[in-house]
Amino acid sequence: MLHHFLVLSVLCAMSMTMPLPDFYSYSPAAGDGSGTEFSTAHEGRITGVRVYEYPNYGYYSNNYLNGIQLQYNSNWTELVGVNAYGNEKEMTLFNNEHFVQISGKYYSGYISELMFVTNEGRSFKVGQPYGISFNFYPTHDGSELRFISGRQNGFALSSIGAHWAVYYNSTS
Repeated sequence: MLHHFLVLSVLCAMSMTMPLPDFYSYSPAAGDGSGTEFSTAHEGRITGVRVYEYPNYGYYSNNYLNGIQLQYNSNWTELVGVNAYGNEKEMTLFNNEHFVQISGKYYSGYISELMFVTNEGRSFKVGQPYGISFNFYPTHDGSELRFISGRQNGFALSSIGAHWAVYYNSTS
């Protein structure tokens, strides 16, 4: 009996000191970061992205991304930034498709380009390839984009970061 108690005690002590697996990671924000903070955190799985681009007709240094929205299941988040100046571009994901990478560029205080890549190899690019590059991806296998955060100043996105985690469907 004492032997069983000792074995059980050792197992309990080991389980208390062993770290739980961490399935969350954060890609720190890229960009200058002026303005108001934002977060698109929402329940459900991301099923689409919509971006508004301010075009300056051929001048790379003046193209900025004005606004962004993520779609969770069939619901769009509140618009981050503005859409008054921009061309709207949108990507809808297929069933069981999710974002596994975001890359882009920022220049002169604003995000100038974003490219979203999915686990199916599809990509969605908006903006112009001008400025300082960044590349976001999860650090854990099976993780996907859960939400983005950053700053916007009422004219355009000034910084963006990505939050990654394994998605667990609570209904299955």
